[in-house]
Amino acid sequence: MKPISRAVRAAVAAGRTAASGPVHPYHPAEYEIHDPGEVGELLAAWPQDCGPGGSDDCTCSGHDGRVTLYEAGGQSVRAVDLSRAKPLARLLAPAAAEGIPARHRARWARAAPPRLREYAAAMARAEEPGHPGVPAALVFSWLGAPRARGTDAASVLAVEAPMRLLAAEPTDELAWAVRETDRGGLDGAVRFFASEAFTTRHPKRRRVPDTARDLLLRHARSHRPADLPVLERRLLRAPGDRVRRS
Repeated sequence: MKPISRAVRAAVAAGRTAASGPVHPYHPAEYEIHDPGEVGELLAAWPQDCGPGGSDDCTCSGHDGRVTLYEAGGQSVRAVDLSRAKPLARLLAPAAAEGIPARHRARWARAAPPRLREYAAAMARAEEPGHPGVPAALVFSWLGAPRARGTDAASVLAVEAPMRLLAAEPTDELAWAVRETDRGGLDGAVRFFASEAFTTRHPKRRRVPDTARDLLLRHARSHRPADLPVLERRLLRAPGDRVRRS
């Protein structure tokens, strides 16, 4: 049996019940914990005797979620069902203000661009945010920002928050923003235009001027090839490159 002190990372699989309390609307089904302090909290709350005979790998029929610890080499150290570890369940409760998932969401909100932080903070708290009134080009950059190592408990928000803003914009505004955004923003733009938030629009609202369409296809071809077939099929040509700014 490997000592849990060797653990440097934890993988959390969310359960299918709400036994640990309310579930945050943007809580992921699976996420990881890498912060050494947070891993230390998990180790401190880890049950000393889990299941009959003090089994090293606790399994049961509960559906409250599961935590698996990993050492630096990627090998599993220990795993436990949260129904057998109430202190861990409280620490990992999706909507608990002092829980680890709430901290991940708060960190993500603080890292948002200044003009989007209030909006991000409201979504992190599961509140209805007001529209921040920022250019779509900035939102593309936010969506396309490089992700931190692993996938934390804010991973769903990192996609849903910018997608929600972009989905509310008319296609002409989005097409112009493709021209104005940066390289990282093009990655976010490709991700948005290949998503259901755009591809389920009425065909008339999927017509994109050639300049923006070519930028999206070129970036997808070089950096997001898996999205290319969707873009080629769903991005329709506008009658002319008619998007203008005075």
